[in-house]
Amino acid sequence: MKARDITLVAILSASLTAGKIVLMAIPNIEIVTFLMIAFTILFGARKALLAALVFVTTEVLMYGFGTWILGYYIIWPVLILLTHTIVKQTESEYVFSVLAAIYGFLFGFFFAIFESIFYGVSYGIAYWISGIPFDIVHGISNFIIVLVLFKPLIHSLRLILSKWHVETR
Repeated sequence: MKARDITLVAILSASLTAGKIVLMAIPNIEIVTFLMIAFTILFGARKALLAALVFVTTEVLMYGFGTWILGYYIIWPVLILLTHTIVKQTESEYVFSVLAAIYGFLFGFFFAIFESIFYGVSYGIAYWISGIPFDIVHGISNFIIVLVLFKPLIHSLRLILSKWHVETR
């Protein structure tokens, strides 16, 4: 990797961390999903995956290790790979809004699988059921965030990046 790419990955990772921290006080309202989708569209899967790995590792350093971290190391790369696959077909904000919504709705279910592995199936089911109200908020807010911010951010970043001669996908 070139120094420029390493710097870009660091900036993307820092943006993910800052975005998470800014909205941390509001339960299950986040822009990490949106940013992961946008970064994949703009910079490709490789740079987005690297940024996601740095972001998750930073999360470990900030909050300590827990079963959730294993989910983070899987769920964000899966979102990036799904986005990478979808963007070959379309760049519709509606498609990515639906993807983000589904991700939000299934977030608790996905982590319940990991909880089941460590603490048993009944615990995983209880974990998932108790989090359904949060998953509903998460899915709806993801849908709205992507729908509202997708076009303006992608358009603005493409303009800025072209002026700085930064390669985009």
